[in-house]
Amino acid sequence: MKKIFALLLLCFCNNLFATDKLIVLLDWFANPDHAPLFVAQQQGFFKKQNLDVELIGPADPSDPPKLVAAGKADIAITYQPEFLEQVDQGLPLTMIGTLINRPLGCLVVLKNGPIKSIQDLKNKTIGYSGGGKNNATVKIMLEKNGVNLNAVNLLNIHYDLTQALLAKKVDAVTGMMRNFEMIQMELAGMPGRAFYPEENGMPNYSELVFVSQLTKANDSRNSRFLMALTEGVSYLRKHPEETWQIFVKTHPELNNELNRRAWFATIPYFTKEPAKIDKPAFLHFAQFMQKNGLIKTIQPITRYVVTQE
Repeated sequence: MKKIFALLLLCFCNNLFATDKLIVLLDWFANPDHAPLFVAQQQGFFKKQNLDVELIGPADPSDPPKLVAAGKADIAITYQPEFLEQVDQGLPLTMIGTLINRPLGCLVVLKNGPIKSIQDLKNKTIGYSGGGKNNATVKIMLEKNGVNLNAVNLLNIHYDLTQALLAKKVDAVTGMMRNFEMIQMELAGMPGRAFYPEENGMPNYSELVFVSQLTKANDSRNSRFLMALTEGVSYLRKHPEETWQIFVKTHPELNNELNRRAWFATIPYFTKEPAKIDKPAFLHFAQFMQKNGLIKTIQPITRYVVTQE
């Protein structure tokens, strides 16, 4: 009888302290954009929430939302514009939280070049990657400054944004990250001049968001994940140098000046409340997407987001 009781007690304790596995797919390889997740892992904030979180970088950046929709992972990091497109295409995804709640992409020219304003882009060549939202962004920014889209030449340069601008193959580039490529250009000795979408007619949107499979929107692991992440953001803001040093010990391939500066440059952009979603702003951006032909229909807000507050 004592042996049976001891066995039952052991099973109870194991269940009480067992951690829940959570597979989180990053939008890209590990980089400073994901700092709060790695800090939450470093400092045991996930463990504190009884979570065993595995952070995985994708082979293809377009895969994470699809894999989550198919039930092959629990959470994916993606971009708000792409998420709206994915829902419009029928993917069973919902947004559960936010990592960066404002744009990082911007329109960039060479700082020492002839273009001093957006008006100067008339009859010039603007490089882009991927089309869609980036082209719509250019259109809005140009129109805000009195330039018609037909008055510029758009050139698809795929992922060669920085080099195309530095080599002067184009006069400007859209979609460059203010916390990364701008630093990259400065380190190359050819600093850039950035024009920000949110200051030139574009509605605000979240650069990086967390999505879950629609049927798992209210999974308790999601709310615990976001609570741990909130602690991660807070700790990161208070200890930027300490967390950077720990990060590069586990990711030595990223220990260079570009990533070090990007780490500190990105910290102000992380939302302090990852579980909080600005629903009016979300719908406003959805309307922008529909107006510009990027999505066909706008769903009710309850289809798009789940708030863990």
